[in-house]
Amino acid sequence: MCPHPNIASTAFLISDPARASMLMALVDGHALPAGELAYAAGVTAQTASTHLAKLLAGGLVEVEAQGRHRYYRLGGSHVALLLENLASITPLSRPRTRPLSGDAQKLRFARCCYDHLAGQLGVAMTQALERRGVIVAAADKQFEVTSEGIEWFGRMGLNVPALQPTRRGLARQCLDWSERQHHLAGPLGVQWMSLLCTNGWLRRVKATRAVQVTPHGWVWLKEQLGIEGRLGELAHDA
Repeated sequence: MCPHPNIASTAFLISDPARASMLMALVDGHALPAGELAYAAGVTAQTASTHLAKLLAGGLVEVEAQGRHRYYRLGGSHVALLLENLASITPLSRPRTRPLSGDAQKLRFARCCYDHLAGQLGVAMTQALERRGVIVAAADKQFEVTSEGIEWFGRMGLNVPALQPTRRGLARQCLDWSERQHHLAGPLGVQWMSLLCTNGWLRRVKATRAVQVTPHGWVWLKEQLGIEGRLGELAHDA
């Protein structure tokens, strides 16, 4: 009998090339749907579903539901560390990804998700708000607004205490379908998006869900949230 059955079981799960490709596609922390993981591994959707069930049972991945969709991510930082250590011994090939059209690149950069901001910009701004201590991640896919955050939003012209929460909360973590990370949603996200447009920092593109950052907006993003660099280059490229 093997003295380390858990190690053997984990090694067996990772040893399959398709499952290894799926895991490496998730190693950057993003969450991906089964279809994209199937593409990354070069297998059919049915085969991918079977592999993902085994990875779930083995604790190597976890799943998150967002509406009708299910997104998979690594089971924790310890799984990412394991994969990185294995890759340092035998470098693995980069998983396949689908090329994006010009319009798709614009939507990935910044877009409206219902009435709140999504895309690379939405995720970057949400993460910047967390770094500043304006919001903090909470249970049940919520964000809590700190006392400092209430003051900060107030200086921007948004009265957080006056907002009415819905049954899903005031500030919700919404899993971004292109970035596979959370952006700010809920009543706070809606009013935040409206304020950004009203102040002329963002503008919506007609006949599409794409959103653009104005020149004044990039100045504001750098001063208030420290967002610049490659994200700005993507905006111009888009």
